[in-house]
Amino acid sequence: MAAPEYVPKRKDEKPRSYESPPWRAEPWLADRPAELHGPQPKGPRLGYQGPDQGYALKLARRFEGKLVLTPGEDEADAIAGCVAIATKRASLLGRAPVIHDLTVAFTIWGFLEEADPELVRLRKRYFEGIAQPHHYSERRRVADVVPASTLLLPPDELRRIAESDPRREKLLRRRPTGEADAA
Repeated sequence: MAAPEYVPKRKDEKPRSYESPPWRAEPWLADRPAELHGPQPKGPRLGYQGPDQGYALKLARRFEGKLVLTPGEDEADAIAGCVAIATKRASLLGRAPVIHDLTVAFTIWGFLEEADPELVRLRKRYFEGIAQPHHYSERRRVADVVPASTLLLPPDELRRIAESDPRREKLLRRRPTGEADAA
């Protein structure tokens, strides 16, 4: 690795270059204590595993200051809940999160435009305080209220349904099942 010019070096010292780690004759085995044997487990409140889900947090910053909130709603709570939904959608599609996953999540809950008062009451109940790190269960509940069938809709179709259904009765379960959706 090259060093900055201000770092002193001896004239007789050879420049370093990359060297591979030593070759090992024995194979690597999955024998660590927490190693999973078999498929990823599925069940209540286990979430939806997918690649690079933390990227949704970076994408969510693009929505800061753009959400339509009512008094008593917190932007951090809205973002935390919608990130959970976005990562669920991305994992159902077998990929890392993209901006459209967040747009879908914010559209479902009506955070991108003025929302129906009934939807606002519902989202206040679900989203209150979930930005706090110890509210993982509540974030899972928000993600579980949105069925996989809703998340697998194309964004344009979902937007049309949301516009025709201001209370989101066609897009949300009114009570979370607590179990993982079958994809």
